[in-house]
This record gives sequence, C-alpha cells and structure tokens, in this order.
Amino acid sequence: MQNFNPTNPVNPSRKARRFKAHVSTLGTTQLHLRNPFIIAWWSAAFPGFGHLLLSKYLRGYALFIWEIFVNNMANINQAMVFSFTGNIEMAKDVLDPRWTLMYIPVYIFAIWDSYRTTVDMNKVFLLAEREDAEFNSFVIGAAEINYLDKRRPLNAIVWSILTPGLGQLYIHRVITAIYTLIFMIVFVYFSKILVAIHLLFLGDISQATQVLDPQWLLFMPSHYGFAIYDSYVNTVENNKLYESEQRKYLKENYQQYRVKMPVSVDEVK
Repeated sequence: MQNFNPTNPVNPSRKARRFKAHVSTLGTTQLHLRNPFIIAWWSAAFPGFGHLLLSKYLRGYALFIWEIFVNNMANINQAMVFSFTGNIEMAKDVLDPRWTLMYIPVYIFAIWDSYRTTVDMNKVFLLAEREDAEFNSFVIGAAEINYLDKRRPLNAIVWSILTPGLGQLYIHRVITAIYTLIFMIVFVYFSKILVAIHLLFLGDISQATQVLDPQWLLFMPSHYGFAIYDSYVNTVENNKLYESEQRKYLKENYQQYRVKMPVSVDEVK
C-alpha cells in the first residue's frame, strides 16, 4: 500500500519520467549527489562497497562475495600481512597466481564502474530534481512498515560502532543491514578475533597474536568503516529527503491559503 500517484505534476495525464526516491518495505532508495572519487575509493577498499553506497545491491553484493572468495583462494590478505612486516619472499610464496591474476581485472572494474555509475547517477538526480515528481513517503505491507522521518546521524554511527549493521537497521536499510550483520559474524568467527581478545584480557599477548587468522582479519577494517560511513551518509540524506517532501507538501496544500502574494499595479489594470 503506497500513498502517492505516479503522475507528472506538470501534465497529470502523463506519468512522471524520473523519481528522486522510492520507499519500500525493505528500505528507502534515493538519488542524491555523490562524490565519484569517494565512491571509487570505497570500491578500492573493498570491491562492492562503492556500488552498495549507490544502492546498486545486486552488482554490489556480487562483487562483495567475489572479493571474499577470490581473495581467500589467492591468499591476498595473507600476502599483504607478510609484505607489511617486510617478509617479501614469504608474500610471494603464499600467493596463488591462478587466482591472483583473476583477481586484478575484476578489482579494477569495480573501481572504474562505481566511478562511472556515480557520474551518471548524479546527472539523473539533477534531472529528477528538476522534474520534482511525487514519490511515496509511506508504505505498509504484510512484513514491514517504512516511512520517511528524521533520525539522528550520531545514533547511526554509535550503533554501527557497537555492531556493524545495526546503524543500517536504525534507518531501515534492511538488505544492507542483513548482509552486513551476516558477514560481520563470518569475519569475526573465522578471524578468531574474539578468542584473541579473550586471551588478551588474560594477559597472554603472544598467544592472542598467534591465534588470529590474518587472512580473515584484514576484511574487518573495511567492513567496519563501511558500516559506519554508509549508515551516517544515508541518515543525513534521508533527513534531507524528508525535509524536501515535507516542504513540498506544506507548500502545495497550505501555503496558497495563508500567504497572499502582492499584486502589482500593472496586473490590476
């Protein structure tokens, strides 16, 4: 059940061509201006993240799962740890060239495609903003209820810091929240970071270091940072969208009755 009629405000007989946003039971998808270099940087940090920031979920999670699978098969994170510690020869030995050479072109594609898509979507947003078509702000279904309202960006940050994925749940980005929570559990389990923290509390620092699996551990910083950034940015943009929708609604339904525009002498004649 939705609360809008998808028609063109200029020509009611014709449907609107572009919408700025869509509110569904799974979340709020919207167009807004983004910096292409920031999106490309997130794709470089972890392929798929740039596309997820653009709400390109199918493409984003395809690249995300590809990164985890091929990276593990090629032992890229393990090689990075050896190179960071100066063990260049061990880094060379641990890499599997069969998978490493497969990794490079898709990694470059993820960066290039996210940059290109951001530029295109910025153009579409400007056209949609100019058209200013109606969009739904409330939806109710058998599984969920979603609506536009204002929420605190700081709350999204705090919940994402406590557990990645909760910030997305706070702003009703259900798909991203589910995937973020699931893969956070996967990374925590296989990296054995909680076991290391337990040993650290017991004072056994050497054992805590040895128990960690660096191949899985290196996935976590990017995953953690993305959860915080994504929840913050989308909270801010959702607030802007809410204000825009409220402003347009009040202007169309109330302002014309309360505000009297001054009439010039020429118009009277």
